[in-house]
Amino acid sequence: MSKDFAADVRNVLAVDAEAFQAEAEADAEVVKTELRDGTFDNHQSIVGFEYEFYAVDDGRWSGDKDLACSLMRVPRRMLELIGFEKELGLHNAEMSTSPQPFNPHGLRAQESEVLARLSAALDCTSAEGMRLVSDALWTIPPAGETASEYLASSVDDDGVDIATNMSDAVRYHAMANGDDMPDTFPVEAPNVSFEASTVMPESLITSIQPHYQMSHAADLPTYFNYALRVAGPLLALGVNAPFFPPDLYDEGVDAETIVAEAWDEHRISVFESVLNTATEEDKVAFPKDLETVEDAVDRVVEDELFVPMPVTRDGDRFDDTFATLRMKHGTYWRWVRPVFGGASRSSANARVEFRPIPAQPTVRDSLAFQAAFAGLMESLPQRRHPVVDMDWEVARENFYAAMRDGLDSGQRWVTNDGQETTNPVEVYDDLLAHAADGLESAGCSEAESDHYLAPLRARVDAARTPADWKREEVRSRLAEGDDLHAAITGMQQAYIRQQSETLLEGTFADWV
Repeated sequence: MSKDFAADVRNVLAVDAEAFQAEAEADAEVVKTELRDGTFDNHQSIVGFEYEFYAVDDGRWSGDKDLACSLMRVPRRMLELIGFEKELGLHNAEMSTSPQPFNPHGLRAQESEVLARLSAALDCTSAEGMRLVSDALWTIPPAGETASEYLASSVDDDGVDIATNMSDAVRYHAMANGDDMPDTFPVEAPNVSFEASTVMPESLITSIQPHYQMSHAADLPTYFNYALRVAGPLLALGVNAPFFPPDLYDEGVDAETIVAEAWDEHRISVFESVLNTATEEDKVAFPKDLETVEDAVDRVVEDELFVPMPVTRDGDRFDDTFATLRMKHGTYWRWVRPVFGGASRSSANARVEFRPIPAQPTVRDSLAFQAAFAGLMESLPQRRHPVVDMDWEVARENFYAAMRDGLDSGQRWVTNDGQETTNPVEVYDDLLAHAADGLESAGCSEAESDHYLAPLRARVDAARTPADWKREEVRSRLAEGDDLHAAITGMQQAYIRQQSETLLEGTFADWV
């Protein structure tokens, strides 16, 4: 960090909130005008992808199996070398793919880009005794540190609280400072009571985020409302975070209780509990249905203001014309959210960003969710699937039930013939059939569609998710006499070993 980093944070905190909000409101009118003029319309659907990782010790230099898979900080120069972006924690690295047309060539380009860049990154990090891991929530802290020490470490720099292990992005650090900010940011989950003076606990989690850009911006509410209905069922297939680092659990709670009461996807609870502490209204939340595309713009404007940042408008990008609104969108955290952007008028776009899915065991599993989401966005509106008429409250209940219980959550769905069901076979037969229909409507052959969706079908057939695998591993180790710390650590090491053999070419279905 620079010597004047604390001063940079103070400069952000000094931004005039009322002036910032007024600029965001003016920007919203710019976006609405461009929407009416058709600037955000395109002749085709486009897909994109964000993929987050964390780094661990691969054991090369330490030679100590007890240190293998310990969390590692990624040097900033290393991120530049591998072409990844920084995220909240120093252990994080994020890849964003180039947007591609939603057709067979575009999907193959997405897959090829992820594989090419990730394989190169793995080669580069391996030389430093480091490995990038695709996982939802890390559980082994850096060697010689506890998770609570790593997450809570901070220094007071002339009245500014600076998280020691947080990336040097001013906005992240500003979240912990300011007169209206809470003293602590807690993680709230079954049998976990942990808090820190900064938002660093959010760095426990990593995700994948598919994007779907529709042809006509005015149709965004239809796609958005369908995305809310598929959020629960897709999350139930993707759950991958039942455990925390062992030292974060409450003292005096036995291991069997912790395992039995753990939710399947604690990434959801971490993100919500840490960041919602700082605002009067929940900013990390399951959003309401949209009626018009203008409503999507207004929601960002009306969202509770949180860390207004300085904005410059001297860039050449088209979306610099609404730069303050874009900046405010950066703290508009919803599990599904609309996005308006574009470097030029010709590339201006409106899209749906789908944020419920955690990082997955393999690349193919991760891209299966991208393909399934895009296929569903293509098929469900075209077929006028009746699930869009399912009450919003049911969609929300599905989402949080999936967070807690994964495939055992009793997801409620409306099939194509209008029948409501909670039978998981019927739910996923209909859901994945429409995902396949959307892929084939986009030009994929039946074989290509099967290739993309096979990892998800395998989970349905086996009734087994990555969270189930982790529970099985921990329970097995507890039965063999391990304490909770050894059981979770052993599970995580086994996860990373399995992944090292399957990340680029296999699927979770290959795991035993």
